[in-house]
Amino acid sequence: MTDTTAASTLAPHDQALILAQAMPYIRKFHGKTLVIKYGGNAMTDPALQQAFAEDVVLLKLVGMNPVVVHGGGPQIETALKRLGKTGEFIQGMRVTDAETMEVVEWVLGGEVQQDIVGMINRAGGKAVGLTGRDGGLIRAKKLRLVDNQDPSKEHDVGQVGEIESIDPSILQCLQDDAFIPVVSPIGFGANNESYNINADVVAAKLATVLQAEKLLMLTNIRGVLDKEGQLLTELTPGRIDELCADGTISGGMIPKIAGALDAAKSGVNAVHIIDGRVPHAMLLEVLSEQAFGTMIRSR
Repeated sequence: MTDTTAASTLAPHDQALILAQAMPYIRKFHGKTLVIKYGGNAMTDPALQQAFAEDVVLLKLVGMNPVVVHGGGPQIETALKRLGKTGEFIQGMRVTDAETMEVVEWVLGGEVQQDIVGMINRAGGKAVGLTGRDGGLIRAKKLRLVDNQDPSKEHDVGQVGEIESIDPSILQCLQDDAFIPVVSPIGFGANNESYNINADVVAAKLATVLQAEKLLMLTNIRGVLDKEGQLLTELTPGRIDELCADGTISGGMIPKIAGALDAAKSGVNAVHIIDGRVPHAMLLEVLSEQAFGTMIRSR
């Protein structure tokens, strides 16, 4: 049964009540920017893809300004395997040599980005794909990755970038003209070299620069879980330090949490790590009192 069919089975009174309950949130967030990190199962399951695209378009139609930043780890892995290469990660960062960087560019900036643009357009939106080069959006430099255990040691992860600056002009122009930006996490350096940047980090930095109302990070889990697998509905800096120290937060979750915390400390009003496997979880997070996942607080 589709969402449309399910909605049509509701009594008119119930349908009106749902719409009325959403009104305060539509009013509150009208004209506000929402940065959405799109990844995980929501990117690979056709039903979830459609639900995501519909949610983004609806948020735009009711007067909000969604900006989508996407990942593409599984798609990159598939492309690398075709070339006989195996992905390598250090502290959650993909080691990116020159050949891997070429793959990252054509997978993220080509295949994945255009799929997302197409499905948003098919859902009735007007999406435009961008990389960090477009409009000088993301200036980057080579990341110096310090070892978690030994601060005197650095890891060389190749063409992995650290953001130097973001020029949001092109995003603001697109938003003003009713377009929905879809950003691939690829930056450029002083010599026009390309850099692969963690998508969570890009989403967090964009949310900060755009002074977004919300940063929504879709994941493959319910949110941040403790050692017993229980959902942690709120996290503070002190609690995050504890969870990193005991290994509860590790691997690819480290840059996600670090970026979310930076955004919260820098003025983004709400940062949510939510379960992208739940249809319309993002819409429910924005337009209802029902909370999904983990909220990051600055203090």
